[in-house]
Amino acid sequence: MRFGVFYELQLPKPWGEGAEHQLVQEAIEQVELADRLGIHHAWAVEHHFLDEYSHCSASDVFLTALAARTKNIRVGFGIRQVIPQYNPPARTAETVAMLDLISSGRVDFGIGESATRMELRGFGISARQKRDLSLEAAEQIANMMVMDPYPGYEGEGFTMPCRNVLPKPFQKPHPPMWIACTNRSTIEVAARNGLGALAFSFLDPDEAKRWADVYYDIIRSEECVPLTHVVNANIAMVAPFSLHHDPDQAVERGIHGFRFFNYAMGALVTQDNKPGRTTLWADYMAQAKAKPLTRRAPGIGTPADFGALVRDYEAAGIDQVIFLQQGGLNRHEHICESLQLFGDEVLPGFVDARERVEAEKAERLAPYVEAALQRKNWMPELADEEIPVVGASRMNANVYAKVKEVGRGDR
Repeated sequence: MRFGVFYELQLPKPWGEGAEHQLVQEAIEQVELADRLGIHHAWAVEHHFLDEYSHCSASDVFLTALAARTKNIRVGFGIRQVIPQYNPPARTAETVAMLDLISSGRVDFGIGESATRMELRGFGISARQKRDLSLEAAEQIANMMVMDPYPGYEGEGFTMPCRNVLPKPFQKPHPPMWIACTNRSTIEVAARNGLGALAFSFLDPDEAKRWADVYYDIIRSEECVPLTHVVNANIAMVAPFSLHHDPDQAVERGIHGFRFFNYAMGALVTQDNKPGRTTLWADYMAQAKAKPLTRRAPGIGTPADFGALVRDYEAAGIDQVIFLQQGGLNRHEHICESLQLFGDEVLPGFVDARERVEAEKAERLAPYVEAALQRKNWMPELADEEIPVVGASRMNANVYAKVKEVGRGDR
């Protein structure tokens, strides 16, 4: 079992002076602590225009800061918006590779497409086409990170000529690739395409086992045809996170952040919203007072409670538990205290057998992974004589020749 921390960079209104600066600086401090404790991943989303819910629009910059301030923790795009209107595929390939070099090979690359009209319409993206556009771009991004040169592409979502996309990533052939999953159908999409599953639904262990069974059944079947150059057969699942030796204190500190996370995403997807004038936190609190929500949630409780939950997820076939600790108005000091309790009392129980279990899993899946890669429709490399010449501008060539001639006269 591996563990991660997760950042939407939520900031409920009202916003005080310097609130965004404080939010980002505290998040960096939390990841530094997670790194010291031995937590394995730090994930950050990419969302746009989602007041209160997510102020993490430039996750590449945020993750670069994390990479520079840590030593061991992996930094993950969880996820990067890969549809070309959000980010041209070549720019995503360059960004992921550069961060992989900066971090000496600590990058995980999750892809996604978004669900909100605020984002999709803001970039002129069709909701009906978003899945196909996302998968098309992801496959070509993987090719760009590996091929020298990239042969070029003409598709539904974008067209690009032959170019050598640089830099190339530190991890070979490229960083592990994942996809955001919110239901069982997207779990199937992940497995069919050889992608790790970042499950952003809050599931009990029984339902998690059903998802894991579906995922690994497909990984072992002929349905798995990777769009990547390496299969990343893993499931990571987000869970609420607030720990205290007094379970009531854990609930008091963490329940509203978790509930707000769910409420706000639902409101942004299903309700009309006016840019810059959201009232998500106020609306959530009004709802919570009018109809009190359940006070308990898996993952919010004592360290022993959390350890038992993780054991259940482990038995269900989940490979990583990601903590939803930064939600709503959860306080920085409480987040750090929860992380410290986890590092002191929970994490040690999952260390000793990890490498052996992961090696055994890799050995069991190796024949299926090899067969899946053989089914892949690989983009053919260009022979040297097939690489097109990029012609110089005749006008610029003439100007350059005149400049050179003037330079000779001066000497």
